[in-house]
Amino acid sequence: MGKFVITKRANGEFQFNLKAGNGQGILASEGYSSKSGCEKGIESVKKNSQDDSQFDKLTAKNGKPYFNLKATNGQIIGTSEMYESTSARDNGIESVKTNAPTATIDDQTA
Repeated sequence: MGKFVITKRANGEFQFNLKAGNGQGILASEGYSSKSGCEKGIESVKKNSQDDSQFDKLTAKNGKPYFNLKATNGQIIGTSEMYESTSARDNGIESVKTNAPTATIDDQTA
């Protein structure tokens, strides 16, 4: 089962990472000024990860594929790692869709 890991950055912002059952990171958030904002971001990932149209499939300047997950307002709520192939990126999207809805929360800031 996947899990969202909440951590605090050096600048005091909160962020989350969605990890697959094997512990591999599959989605990282932006920085949030409050923990409640970070928790709302997690809820948004759980909801929006079930809508294919919320995933933007992109290619970085170095040619590596990655994706962003957007909220219904168009704001980016999570970014993937860089992948070696488009099929690996697509597998990453499927992993978010599978893991996010039932993922537990591991708050490492408490």
